[in-house]
Amino acid sequence: MKKDVFTYLVAGKAGEGVKKAGSVAAHLFADMKRAVFEMDDYQSLIKGGHNFSVVSTAPAEISNHYMEADLVVAHDARSYTIHREHIKEHGLLIVNSDEVENTEVIGIPMTTEAKKYPPADLRLGVGSVAVLAAAIGFDERTLEQLIRKEYPKDVEKNVEYAKTIHALIPSEVKGTFTINLGDRKRPLLTGNEAAALGAVAAGLDIYIAYPMTPSSSILHFLAALDRDLGIVTIHPENEIAVANMAIGAAFAGAKTMVGSSGGGMALMEEAFSLAGMTETPVLFVLSSRSGPSTGVPTYTEQADLRFALNQGHGDFLRIVAAPGSIEETFYCTAELLKLVWRFQTPGVLLLDKHISESSMTVDVQPEKCAWVSPVLHTSGEYKRYSNTDEGVSPLLFPPSKELIKWNSYEHDELGITTDKADNIAQMHDKRRRKSDAAREYLKKLQTVNTYGDGDPVIFTYGSSTMGVLEALRASSIKARVVQPIYLEPFPVWELTQYQGTTVIAVEQNSTGQFAALLKEKAGIESRCIRKYDGRPFDPEDLAAVLEEVLSWS
Repeated sequence: MKKDVFTYLVAGKAGEGVKKAGSVAAHLFADMKRAVFEMDDYQSLIKGGHNFSVVSTAPAEISNHYMEADLVVAHDARSYTIHREHIKEHGLLIVNSDEVENTEVIGIPMTTEAKKYPPADLRLGVGSVAVLAAAIGFDERTLEQLIRKEYPKDVEKNVEYAKTIHALIPSEVKGTFTINLGDRKRPLLTGNEAAALGAVAAGLDIYIAYPMTPSSSILHFLAALDRDLGIVTIHPENEIAVANMAIGAAFAGAKTMVGSSGGGMALMEEAFSLAGMTETPVLFVLSSRSGPSTGVPTYTEQADLRFALNQGHGDFLRIVAAPGSIEETFYCTAELLKLVWRFQTPGVLLLDKHISESSMTVDVQPEKCAWVSPVLHTSGEYKRYSNTDEGVSPLLFPPSKELIKWNSYEHDELGITTDKADNIAQMHDKRRRKSDAAREYLKKLQTVNTYGDGDPVIFTYGSSTMGVLEALRASSIKARVVQPIYLEPFPVWELTQYQGTTVIAVEQNSTGQFAALLKEKAGIESRCIRKYDGRPFDPEDLAAVLEEVLSWS
């Protein structure tokens, strides 16, 4: 493990403020100008389920959390049992002594003291923050400032409870860890927040969604800021309504994005095909979780790759991209929104729970995002499906004296329904030229990221990129990491040097979907490292597996 990483893990029952405690720790380290990565683990239960938040921080660079922690705070016996194995050598485990009877670990009567400041359960997370503050050397005054900033509701009780817990911590624990300042202060965003803000930076007008974990917080985030950001957020009755409403909004000229997880996206698939035929620019956010069906709603998996690539029936252009970090999610969303309007076709931003709901310090510059600028009709007779060289027809929006007809049936250039053989072939050729034009356009963009150089070569995509890069930082492995950002059209032109070679592919599904895509599209064979238990890669565990695989060659 990197020597300069500090990890804090807090665990307890749902409803005890565990997630908030992790968020406070993440913002605390970000305020210290450090790089931060926070991952929240929670069961699909409103109350009583086991929750934990793990926050890893380094002075300058970190791209994933570490499960082995310097400081673990356990609210209950279950948390103690699960996480006592996650303590680093010379780390600290502090438990709620009202729930854990073990004289070999440091215990603080967190529940007993919390009962003096009801509601007791909600107060426990404040106590966990007080433990962290004491362990990193905060005095009572600094702790009070932190609590007043982060827990403004019922603040006086929170301050008094935090001070009580701080006073109960043994003196030998206080100041155990020295956390140095980092190199610069950066904003802290979740992947879903980054996607939302990236879309806004490119000109988003409307976000439409029916909540489904782990995409739900995009809707919540944008709804809370809709007036500040100048956008509309809509929560229809179901996902079918979401997708059809989005197509209608785009018909009126609104830059529209929708979001869901696998089950909701399955309901949108017919409308996705409708967008393909009507040549409608809509950006679909697909944030994956463990499947199939309802699966494991609050855990992560990359098993929707093939699903994303093959959305809809029939031949038409789909643009699919999977950003490899939270920072890249911001820029990638902006670029995708521009691309779907440039080529008048549906696109998919492929995320998963790990990247959607984790928090990470980022450097984002909205001014670098190009504003959506579609090709518009200016003069002469308007033909919605004008048969242009690129296959992209100029757009016109109501109100207008011209006929504007979008049609789900095959159509002629005016949009009038047709079953004539020459018209059908003409429109297929038009849509195919659009696909060819999009492929040529992508050659001007950054479609593949490469980190490091030399051998071995590790291919990965999406959120697994964060774990792979941190695994290399945590070990002595020197390797080149290749991460395709765009998955459809697949950037074969960037990968020709690897054709005929054998690489390592790292992904989070049970069947090696990404490895199969590499072979199918680019002729690249791979030895696949797969993880499919719903948990993201831990850098140290992944480094050990990489070293084992490399030893075979």
